[in-house]
Amino acid sequence: MVRFTSPEDTGFQRLLGELTRWEGLVTSASKSQHVVGEHNVATDAADVVADDSARPCHYIPFPKNKRFVGREETLHQLRDMFFVQEETQKIAVVGLGGVGKTQVALKFAYWVKDNKPEYSIFWVPALSRVAFEQAYVEMASKLPIRKRSEDEDLKESVRRYLSSEAAGPWLLIVDNADDIDLFFGPSDKPGGLNEYLPESEDGLVLFTTRSREVAVAVARNSVTELLEMDPQEAADYLKKSLIRSSGAGTAELLKELTYLPLAITQAAAYLNTTGVPITEYLRLLRGAEDTASLMSREFHDDTRYRGSPNAVATTWLVSFDQICKSDGAAADLLSFMSCIEPKGIPQSILPRFELEEQMVHAVGTLCGYGFLTRRGDSKIFDMHSLVHLATRIWIQGEGRTATIDEKATRHLATVFPDDDYTNCSLWREYLPHAFRVLQHSEGLDMEERSNLCFWVGRCLRVDGRIKEAVRYVEEACQWRNSHFAEDHPSRLASQHTLAGAYNANGQVKEAITLLEQVVAIKAETFAEDHPSRLASQHELAGAYNANGQVKEAIALLEQVVTIKAETLAEDHPSRLASQHVLAMAYKANGQVKEAVALLEQVVAIRAETLAEDHPDRLASQQWLTYILQQADLR
Repeated sequence: MVRFTSPEDTGFQRLLGELTRWEGLVTSASKSQHVVGEHNVATDAADVVADDSARPCHYIPFPKNKRFVGREETLHQLRDMFFVQEETQKIAVVGLGGVGKTQVALKFAYWVKDNKPEYSIFWVPALSRVAFEQAYVEMASKLPIRKRSEDEDLKESVRRYLSSEAAGPWLLIVDNADDIDLFFGPSDKPGGLNEYLPESEDGLVLFTTRSREVAVAVARNSVTELLEMDPQEAADYLKKSLIRSSGAGTAELLKELTYLPLAITQAAAYLNTTGVPITEYLRLLRGAEDTASLMSREFHDDTRYRGSPNAVATTWLVSFDQICKSDGAAADLLSFMSCIEPKGIPQSILPRFELEEQMVHAVGTLCGYGFLTRRGDSKIFDMHSLVHLATRIWIQGEGRTATIDEKATRHLATVFPDDDYTNCSLWREYLPHAFRVLQHSEGLDMEERSNLCFWVGRCLRVDGRIKEAVRYVEEACQWRNSHFAEDHPSRLASQHTLAGAYNANGQVKEAITLLEQVVAIKAETFAEDHPSRLASQHELAGAYNANGQVKEAIALLEQVVTIKAETLAEDHPSRLASQHVLAMAYKANGQVKEAVALLEQVVAIRAETLAEDHPDRLASQQWLTYILQQADLR
């Protein structure tokens, strides 16, 4: 017999603790044998190992975020749906990576802990199967459960316990449920993480995800979208995050960062570490190479997962990889869009697929991840500017930049419209994207690039953007001059177009030199009535007229007009264009009556065939009015 000096004796305390533990086990074993059929009376699984099983417990792996600001509308919505209306037990918060979904869920978790003390709270990351399983191990250590057998999956034990009445009320947060195959299992092999989520009348589940597809699958219509912060929230958050706050440049910086919380966090980390002023960071951010470097810079944040990418440019890489696995068409669109402007993307400019449904699904996937947003009910889309940058960095990291730029150039050269004025709305939508593609593909030795430059230049000339037109047509000419024979149609076409742009830009002598060369070559290779030969003669006559060589202009134009009168219909645009230029030459030569007669004919025909705002119709009307006023013949 062992004797102890007092109840406070250390040995006595150890023995008492061990006896108490054994008493609990015996009690539990006796309960587990009280069975109705095969079901345990207490918990349906013999999982409970202590009488205080329903005592609330918490597993939240992050501390409170003391820098958290705003998001009141979303938090109110969660509180209202879960605890006031009680209309659902599952809600999904969906939004772009880096928009702050995890932080909103964290704020809500601590609100429930403070305001609903009867609730247990558990946090499970669905970043990977390993992260999910580790969280269940942590949960099991806090719950009064045991396995039915050594072979039983611990996740199943946790699921069964939380599905029982013994668990009491609980909130489960499933964070970063982004990968639909991981969550539900691939189509050819069902069985994902979703199988281990508990179901209980007293249980609530809050999901965060980048994927709208996942959000709808887990929460049906109980989905709330989290957008970027508003300017005031963003300003408050930056102020809370900085060691030394400064108002100078703050508004501009936040706008440049698109009010994205992760981008603001990253900027604050850089500013705090380096001590540079906001204005200097903003200057760096506006330089292309510096932007990529800044957005790729990792930083520490104790409210984010260890080992997960914190840098803005890398936080979406997981999503990009998921899209590549699940929707190849969407991945192709994403790659193409990295080469064009992120704003004002017409659906018609995108690469086509064999089936229309593929396009619909691909666009839906990118919208579902928050990478694209549709402008109302239109077929115009905008891409988040930082996602656009991250996509470009992703492609560079995979060594695919040159290939993607080449494919984008080939595609855009195929779909870019010609300079017929009826296409003006379309080419104005396409031009910003063409500029970006040509910028990326600079230096590529491609016929398609020269073709794109050619049509971009022609459309710019029609729009009156003459200096820009000259730049792009000059490049088309340079490539074709070095790759095609002197009489090659494409080479002659680009020289003809460049001469016209020179003439419009006031470079008349350069225009004449180039056109005389083109006209001479075409005279040797084309018949007298060939449209291409006549077009160059027409252009040369216009240059002669602009240079004061009126008689040469009239002689050439009368020849052109005569031939076109024999070969083209009265209302053919080319015939009318030559008549218009001839009338201007007559006016310059003092042949006012001939000019008026010819212009009246042109104006009458164009009034019947062209829209009121067509530039050719307006030009003829204005010139006729001008000549009549000058001659006082009205």
